Amino acid sequence: MTQRGGPWRGHGRRGQGGGGRPGGGHGPRGHAGGGAGRGEERAGLERAGERGGEARVHAGDLAAELDRLEGAPYGRYRDLVGRWRLPDGWEVELLRAQADPFAPPARVALRVPAPLAAFPPELWSTPVRRRALAAHLLRRAAEATAGERALHLDSGGQEVLDRSSCRIAPGDGAVTLRLGVSLPGHGRRVDARTARRLLCEALPRVAERALRHAALDPGEARAFVEAVEDSDALRRALPAHGLAAFVADGSVLPRRSGASDLPAAGPGVIPFASPEELRVTLTAPNAGPVTGMGIPEGVTLIVGGGFHGKSTLLRALESGIWDHVPGDGRERVVARADTVKLRAEDGRRVTRVDVHAFVDRLPDGSDTADFSTVNASGSTSQAAALCEAVEAGARVLLIDEDTAATNLMIRDARMQALVAREREPLTPLVDTVRSLHRDHGVSTILVMGGSGDYLEVADRVLMLDAYRPSDVTRRAREIAAVPTGRRAEAGTFPGVVHRSPDPASLDSSARGRTRVRARGTDQLVLGEEEIDVRAVEQLADSPHLLGVGLALELAVRRGHLDGRRTLAQALDLLEADLGGEDPAAALLGLRDDDFAVPRRFEIAAALNRHRSLRVRRDG
Repeated sequence: MTQRGGPWRGHGRRGQGGGGRPGGGHGPRGHAGGGAGRGEERAGLERAGERGGEARVHAGDLAAELDRLEGAPYGRYRDLVGRWRLPDGWEVELLRAQADPFAPPARVALRVPAPLAAFPPELWSTPVRRRALAAHLLRRAAEATAGERALHLDSGGQEVLDRSSCRIAPGDGAVTLRLGVSLPGHGRRVDARTARRLLCEALPRVAERALRHAALDPGEARAFVEAVEDSDALRRALPAHGLAAFVADGSVLPRRSGASDLPAAGPGVIPFASPEELRVTLTAPNAGPVTGMGIPEGVTLIVGGGFHGKSTLLRALESGIWDHVPGDGRERVVARADTVKLRAEDGRRVTRVDVHAFVDRLPDGSDTADFSTVNASGSTSQAAALCEAVEAGARVLLIDEDTAATNLMIRDARMQALVAREREPLTPLVDTVRSLHRDHGVSTILVMGGSGDYLEVADRVLMLDAYRPSDVTRRAREIAAVPTGRRAEAGTFPGVVHRSPDPASLDSSARGRTRVRARGTDQLVLGEEEIDVRAVEQLADSPHLLGVGLALELAVRRGHLDGRRTLAQALDLLEADLGGEDPAAALLGLRDDDFAVPRRFEIAAALNRHRSLRVRRDG
């Protein structure tokens, strides 16, 4: 099974390296594109798909037109912008031409009408099935484009996301593949012969081999679609069963390496097996009964020695918000869709967040009930991230002690004896984590290997021993019953104060700058603002981050962020835009580039890290 369609087609997934040369929606240095500023448009970068109206339909022969352009100035490729019908029934539309041979690739749509695609309606009858079928076709198209270095396709990775690069029409099952094409030139002159081979021969070959039901293994296509539908159904079933997450028996959680998201393989890999105390059975629409470990809502502690699989399990749950391709090993590892991973993040900006539940009485006199800083510490950044996640609607929080601020997690009895409470501004999470669930319905799953004080507040304690889980809750409670002398320093989490973002602090278009660009999964460029998102760990890849940027632009342009609505209310409206029968349609209306449709939580995370953000508070 190929991953990402070729050696360079990855889009900068964290830990996997970025794409190589520019292309496939990439800007310079392998950055995911997102279009240029208006000045670049005036310089000649044609954007037919961004200017509104119907695309120009050419009545002529694309091959003959290319022949007529042989040796013409390179900019004459713009004459081809529009839709062309090829002899075999395929359609090729040049959405955006290159300004010159060194510019980002042209944007091309390859359309396969429904009668030619001929996929049975049961494969595309719902949004989930269309997303799954599109992901399967992208992997097949990646195989068909292998070796064509001028064709740049976002074929995705192990996650099955709604991607702009392949869309299945809800009405009839027609297929549209979007990709980058590096239009060839002899210096700054049109190389018509090579262009004709790419557009009139290579692209139809991709359609013939990868985008028609008759060309595929029908059993493989159906199995792919049904596996994704099962995963989605299992995730949706979690709240009704009082579960925060589910890990099916037989799942393979370890990855091949730190640089690969592919499943580990070999005799040393231990398939997951649920402890009997946590074993539940859920029903999937295609697979039927699925047995595995259900993690109940509340406070769950994952403990164990170093290198025994604690963080591996948490990373699988972190990724469980997404469906995965068959063979990934995590196809039936699911977490609630409103799950957010948190971590400390030195140096980030925080804008008017009420963090007084965790931070109070700062030496400089800062008001932590209305806290702002341009350079947060580990503890204040983690406190802000938690409050921001709950503000955005998170109902499950994931925390790994390895990436958390220790002083925000725990203050033990000896430290309490040494440093008086009135001299310590931090209230540790151990004293508010139960209130988060009891009073606000927010569950927490923590990896903890260094502090036994969490045993007193955990509803469930799961131990990993050589990747084998066991329920040690009863033993943990026996140990916790022996007093340590530690005193709780708080009893409740008071909730969050909702904020209303000022759209003028985000709307770069008013100043003539509309750049949206993703640099791997580390940085989002929005106008002239560079947003550091390295700590937002549930971003899948660079096109996914680009989708975040486009979603923020959409929220401003549609008035969802209007200075009066709270962030949560604006996210509700944006979620409605990005749902429905065709989740990518609204963002494609802004810009036709390689992106994946994001969740509200990653959108909120990027917004909260915008260094020019201004907000109004309701309290």
